[in-house]
Formats: sequence, C-alpha cells, structure tokens
Amino acid sequence: MTHTDSDGGVFLVYWSLIATDGTHTAQDGAKLRCTADPSASDYIAYASLKESDVLGWVYSSLIVGDETAGEAKKRIEDERTAKVQKQIDAAATTASGVPWHVEQAA
Repeated sequence: MTHTDSDGGVFLVYWSLIATDGTHTAQDGAKLRCTADPSASDYIAYASLKESDVLGWVYSSLIVGDETAGEAKKRIEDERTAKVQKQIDAAATTASGVPWHVEQAA
C-alpha cells in the first residue's frame, strides 16, 4: 500500500490472488486507487488499518452488477480455482514424448 505521511491516508493498494494445487497456478491482481478523506466518518488511517479493512476495499472494487463484496470475492476465487482445475484436467489427458524407441549405443 502507498499512503501519505501527513494524514496516513492510503491512496494505492496492490493486491493479488493466487490459486494453486502446488503444481498448477492461476493468478489475478491489480492496483486499487483509493481516495483518502480524513473528514469521512469511515476513514481509517494507515497505522490503524487491519488486513480485513483493506481486503474489504479490494472486494468492493470487484463488484459486478448487484453483487455484494462477499459475492465478488467468491466469484473471483471460483474463477481462479476453475482455471487451476482446467490445467489439471488438461495435464491428465495429455502427454509428451516420442512414439519410437531410442536405441542406446553399445
């Protein structure tokens, strides 16, 4: 996160989500620009932020249509999990190599 020293207002959050099974990976991420307003009733200065506060901002920024932040979070996680599963499925039905036997020199 990037914030101003004078009031602790966060104005930039870099986030990433990584789904993996240990072998296959799908990742998403972005930067979220924030407008810090120290006079707002819901303002939280940098030093007082909790991880859950910032994740709430991120999930809220991902809302599509009439989703809630929780639904947006689930959608993004489900999309990345599906990408990993697609990689797993593809790996299970493909192989590499050559169909002929290679003789070793004596």
